[in-house]
Amino acid sequence: MSKWRQAAKVDANQSDIVKQLRKLGYSVQVGHDDILVGHKGKTFWYEIKDPAKTLSKKTGELLPSAIKLSQQALMSTWSGHYQIVWTLEQILADIASETE
Repeated sequence: MSKWRQAAKVDANQSDIVKQLRKLGYSVQVGHDDILVGHKGKTFWYEIKDPAKTLSKKTGELLPSAIKLSQQALMSTWSGHYQIVWTLEQILADIASETE
């Protein structure tokens, strides 16, 4: 058995988000829980969730059960950028707020 982790299942919306980011001129690296985006000398780490499977139908917010324990730990301990998102618009707004 390999010591390297196999890529996790890709959410349905990830490939479209990656295509759109690249089309807009962003550097995108996939396969690292979920994508790394480079812009203006900064790196942004995004975990992309599929809204059809992870958002509350009543509130539209991310279900607590959609966040793995490892992701919860990462959010509380990682000193760099890490964000859980489900739309391209969230990524663009986040990058804009971090690079102004």
